Amino acid sequence: MTRKLIAGNWKMNGSLADNEALLRAVLAGLPAAPAADVAVCVPAPYLAQVQALCQGTALAWGAQDVSAHERGAYTGEVSAAMLRDFGCRYVIVGHSERRQYHGESDEAVAAKAQRALAAGITPIVCVGETEAQRDAGQTEAVVKRQLAAVIHTVGHCVSEIVVAYEPVWAIGTGRTATPEQAQAVHAVLRAQLRAATPSERRVRILYGGSMNAANAAALLAQPDIDGGLIGGASLKAEDFLRIVAAAA
Repeated sequence: MTRKLIAGNWKMNGSLADNEALLRAVLAGLPAAPAADVAVCVPAPYLAQVQALCQGTALAWGAQDVSAHERGAYTGEVSAAMLRDFGCRYVIVGHSERRQYHGESDEAVAAKAQRALAAGITPIVCVGETEAQRDAGQTEAVVKRQLAAVIHTVGHCVSEIVVAYEPVWAIGTGRTATPEQAQAVHAVLRAQLRAATPSERRVRILYGGSMNAANAAALLAQPDIDGGLIGGASLKAEDFLRIVAAAA
């Protein structure tokens, strides 16, 4: 059975004081050896703080984006080597908010995933359809196209990635795919991974569309849902810990 992963995505939230209070509450409620892997992906300015607070605990940490470039004159970018300096185990790439607001293409997302892997960091590769694409019956084609770009770029290293399915229409809207809707898309992604690597069971596929303390257990019970990429609920220690408990 695949060990589940619950990863919080703080998005552009937090302060030094709020982060410390949140992390101390999460760490206090987290078992010393949780039955699932647990991580938080935080804004880059707070990586040093999170590293200091979480070092030596069961809580891993990561970033929310990474440059596709190794180094150089790329003002405002953060390289994979820099993230590694701060002990990041994970980095989110291709979140729908990056694709939508920053125009990130499938190819750009794939290049970022490749750069993370080269630095020994696990990319959490996000895929997902908009409401218009779902209504037009394009869900399967969209997510397969997005994942195919990464598979093509990273080659045999695809078994080292994490995938997160995040239906764009369910992010931050309070709407959630039903467990059956989510499982149907996860099964499509699983089949695509199976065709790409004999180690496809190593690839965890997370659900990332408004998973919360109330719906986590039903979603995580699905056979191809291997965890969650948690937005708003990761900013409340009690809710985040309830999701972690559901994953166990």
